Amino acid sequence: MTDAPLNRVLESLRRRPDIESPELRAWDAADRYLLDTAEPWLRDGLHELVVIDDTHGALSLGALSLGAEHVRVHQDSLVARRALDANALDASLTAITHHELADVVTEGARLILLRLPRSLDRLDAIAREVARSAHPEAVLLAGNMIKHMTPTQNDVLRRSWERVDVSLARQKARLLTARGPRQVALAEPALGEAPQFGLRIVAHAGVFGGASLDIGTRALLDASDQWPDYETAIDLACGTGVLAVVLARRAPAATVIATDVSALAVDSARLTAEANGVLIDTVQDDGLSHQPDRIADLIVLNPPFHVGAAVHTGVALRLFAEAGRVLRPGGQLWSVWNSHLRYAPALERAVGPTRQVSRGPTFTVTASRRR
Repeated sequence: MTDAPLNRVLESLRRRPDIESPELRAWDAADRYLLDTAEPWLRDGLHELVVIDDTHGALSLGALSLGAEHVRVHQDSLVARRALDANALDASLTAITHHELADVVTEGARLILLRLPRSLDRLDAIAREVARSAHPEAVLLAGNMIKHMTPTQNDVLRRSWERVDVSLARQKARLLTARGPRQVALAEPALGEAPQFGLRIVAHAGVFGGASLDIGTRALLDASDQWPDYETAIDLACGTGVLAVVLARRAPAATVIATDVSALAVDSARLTAEANGVLIDTVQDDGLSHQPDRIADLIVLNPPFHVGAAVHTGVALRLFAEAGRVLRPGGQLWSVWNSHLRYAPALERAVGPTRQVSRGPTFTVTASRRR
């Protein structure tokens, strides 16, 4: 037995189209721990493996290098899916098929690898969905770095699996092994309200902000009476689509687009729009790659400040550049961001003249006009 094929695959992985920088890697010790633990199954002629929320392809391609014949994959993030596909092509390991969460587990799957989400609600939703379809002898191996884990995850898994075992720590990573899938009710989207804005919110488990208003979005909404007129507006990185709903209410005849890298977020935005009786277009996209140049009058953005688990400005900077491309001359980008990040110079470069609309101890709201 040799680790050479697996090592070659892991070391060749790239993050693109995700942010690439020297301090960010496409795999970590948790991926390696999962693969090493799964290796006996894979070497024993496992025909079909299920992988859920692989970030850049380490689990799927690593498993193929260890002997898996076919990998069924579910990834919520479009960026993660594109990274996996690009790395699979580079490695000539293409025995992969993509599936929705409800369809990814089949009766023939005896092993499921899960990159543990930090959201307990998301973990509960995944565990329930997987248990519903899993063979009685199926094993769920879930792992992450210890700093992103909590003992509560064990209790969450036990709601839909009979037995959960906790591994020893290895290189600051840990695994949970679940056996005995139970037939339990599936998770339903959460429902919430923001009565001060007359909004209903619908959120799938794990979507940023959940069924409530995060304080950044609230800061943008507090300034919404100052938004300019528009015929086409975009809620970029839309989350549950709250900003898109407000855009659609303010201008019923306008085209309003809600876009996010997460399929769960995009569907949450659709459900939120339905709950509020407005029509919006929802698009799962990496930034604004589906949108042509110079078509929007207004873009609103509450950008993420994490790349995976790391605090990083790369995603926000890329979204600013995309907004600058898609805005018409004179169009405006309204952004909210953590005040300590000091994004105003970046907004000036990517979009155009930028003014501060409001500033608090935590968040700053700015308006940038496209040159």
